[in-house]
Amino acid sequence: MKSISLLLFSVLLGTAVIAQQDKSKRPSPPATEKVTLKTGATVTIDYSQPSVKGRTIGTDLEPMAGKVWRTGANEATVFEVDKDVEVEGEKLPAGKYAFFTIMDDKGDWTLIFNKTWSQWGAFGYKEADDALRVKVDGEKGKFHEKLTFEVDPGGKITFYWGDLKVNFKVK
Repeated sequence: MKSISLLLFSVLLGTAVIAQQDKSKRPSPPATEKVTLKTGATVTIDYSQPSVKGRTIGTDLEPMAGKVWRTGANEATVFEVDKDVEVEGEKLPAGKYAFFTIMDDKGDWTLIFNKTWSQWGAFGYKEADDALRVKVDGEKGKFHEKLTFEVDPGGKITFYWGDLKVNFKVK
């Protein structure tokens, strides 16, 4: 009986490992938004798309007011630029960054570009590794079930999450 239980456990564990390797099978699948801006810089955003699934953002679903959010699911969202850019008028050198946000209780946002881009969620986040922080206003938008990023060639980046909408400018 012990050997059957051990075999069953091994099969289940192996199945879980294989499922994790195929990221498209995750409940929050991967997505990429990649656009070359009119300025010539290419912006790439790699993220995982959580779904609202009837939950309430800020209560039982991230982001929670005042707390760092990976702005996605699974691994930290990666924001990459191949040339030096300005985000909301502040300089950001070419490179890869973990993209985090903090929403305050009024619906305004702090966008964080962190030098430690390869990490799981926000668990390893260290403010000392921030390359840039900028503040932007949030607003209510059309409901999106899944977190969605959009980048237009003019440099306007928008992310939608539930009825939240956040815009920022990259040039």
